[in-house]
Amino acid sequence: MPFEPMTIGNRTFDFTRPYLVGILNVTPDSFSDGGRWLDAGEAVRRGLELVEEGADIVDVGGESTRPGARPVPAPEEKERVLPVIRQLRRATAVPISIDTTKAEVAEAALGEGADIVNDVSALRFDPELAAVAARHAAPVVLMHSRRTPADMQQQIAYRDLMGEIVRELGEAMRTAAEHGVGRASVIVDPGLGFAKTPEHNLRVLAGLERLASLGRPVMVGPSRKSFIGHVTGAPVSDREGGTAAAVTAAVLGGANFLRVHDVRVMKQAAEIAFSIRQCHSRATEETDRA
Repeated sequence: MPFEPMTIGNRTFDFTRPYLVGILNVTPDSFSDGGRWLDAGEAVRRGLELVEEGADIVDVGGESTRPGARPVPAPEEKERVLPVIRQLRRATAVPISIDTTKAEVAEAALGEGADIVNDVSALRFDPELAAVAARHAAPVVLMHSRRTPADMQQQIAYRDLMGEIVRELGEAMRTAAEHGVGRASVIVDPGLGFAKTPEHNLRVLAGLERLASLGRPVMVGPSRKSFIGHVTGAPVSDREGGTAAAVTAAVLGGANFLRVHDVRVMKQAAEIAFSIRQCHSRATEETDRA
């Protein structure tokens, strides 16, 4: 489905290819890279490395949202992310995303130069976050989840997995609109790993095309997640191949943004998958004309 171009920071995203969102966690307890980038200087170096690898957006987060994670107070979260965003903004023109559920943190991050807000709660935790984004004319990523990271795996019963994801994201889009964020400024994310079993995550990737009914670009974040380990037996440190396969499936299913740790490799996977998708579309068009 074609979308109108979206402006994020000083860049225009015209959806003629998939985009890579590089993950930069400045947390002590993220499931994959917790503690690696706590020093602001090291975090900035890593952020610029992600840009060099081909990241179209760098996503900075100061609070782990892994299953079982406990909340971080807003002042502490700001202490972690603001110096990194400030220095990255001086060093690169690539758009910066703030990964937060809190309006207070989003306000400060956007003031320091962030360009887009990535909310794993889809405004359930703090609807005022949307009003903050609207004031800054910043797009918002609304991700499907349930409850909180601490207890989300206790609410994993679905009668119609994709139907419920679509419905709940639609409700989040309405909340965003009520707080000033228009439809054209929304990206949706089905929330792999959030209130979902390994089987659910695979079904989301297999049924991603159903998100097209929302009429908005789709972000998918499969990077190194536990469902890959469940299928392959690989530890977190060795899930690059499984992540590449999930990225490929996501692009073939219509994903527009891929949120990943290993940008260089996943960029190749996304480009090949997108080329296959284009070939399939052309072949379908030729068959329809015949």
